[in-house]
Amino acid sequence: MASGASTGGTEAIREVLCGMPADGPGVVITQHMPPGFTKSFAVRLDSLARMAVKEAQDGERILPGHAYIAPGGLHFAIERSGSNYVARVFEGEPVNRHRPSVEVLFKSVARHAGANALGVMLTGMGRDGADAMLEMRKAGAFNLCQDEATCVVFGMPREAIAIGAANEVLPVQAIAGRLGSWLTEHAGNYIRV
Repeated sequence: MASGASTGGTEAIREVLCGMPADGPGVVITQHMPPGFTKSFAVRLDSLARMAVKEAQDGERILPGHAYIAPGGLHFAIERSGSNYVARVFEGEPVNRHRPSVEVLFKSVARHAGANALGVMLTGMGRDGADAMLEMRKAGAFNLCQDEATCVVFGMPREAIAIGAANEVLPVQAIAGRLGSWLTEHAGNYIRV
């Protein structure tokens, strides 16, 4: 599962991750945050969620039951390595004025995971990640966007919805449950990304 968020995203990510099972698919997350804040954010989530949560490190394998947060000030992407997915963390130029950028993560998920992926766009200002989320959907991913009523800022989900990137739009409190039901319905048809 790949998730993107900005303004208000720390609590939205907590809501979704705390609803995920300990043995759920690996989760990759880009939250717009400056350097120095993502490590403590990951530690806090690790103490609350059933999954193990950590800041992503370049070259590490994406494992089921684990969530990986993009380090502040660096881009985060995934690559395929045989039957595994591997984290790529790198500097690069800002994308949509952001580093980390949701666009970078979602583009890599569209390219390397395709129909084996789930996408979640949470609260945030601007449109970072919208175009890449549409690429994910076109590649066969199942995408959810947070609804306006539960967003702090509806920008990023609104932009993704407007271009047809979302399969469904839900309150943040319902997202983890819907991901769980989708995974149950499609058991055996996906790789645990």
